[in-house]
Parts: sequence; structure tokens; C-alpha cells
Amino acid sequence: MSQEMSPTRVKVGLKFVRNLGNYENIHVDLGVEDYVRNTETVAQAMDRVYDFVEEQLIRRVQEIEADLSGSK
Repeated sequence: MSQEMSPTRVKVGLKFVRNLGNYENIHVDLGVEDYVRNTETVAQAMDRVYDFVEEQLIRRVQEIEADLSGSK
């Protein structure tokens, strides 16, 4: 019986916490899990997924901060 190897996966999770004062905080926690593609190494896949998660985290934090400040 042959045993197939499952594809290698990479997973990145990032969290951002902003203190709003008066014992209030916002927490934004995002993560993505993806497979290593045929044309990339594990390190390249990790960089690709990290860059995506980081970009999304920054975007979401900016949206939340705009909502909180009422400038949206």
C-alpha cells in the first residue's frame, strides 16, 4: 500500500492591539493557512502568506480606527 504525502502547508497569524484609553482596547486577529505551491519553497510560501496577512491586518486596523474616529 503506497502512502501519499500530503501537501506542505504554511500558516501565519498576526494580532494587533490598540489601547484606546479608559481601560478599552481593540484587538484585531487575522490568520491564513495555505499550501506551498509547486514553484516555491516553504520559505517563499511563508513570505507570501505573511505579506498577505500583514497587508490585510493593516487595512482592517485602518478601517476600524476610521470608524472609531467618525471620519468614515
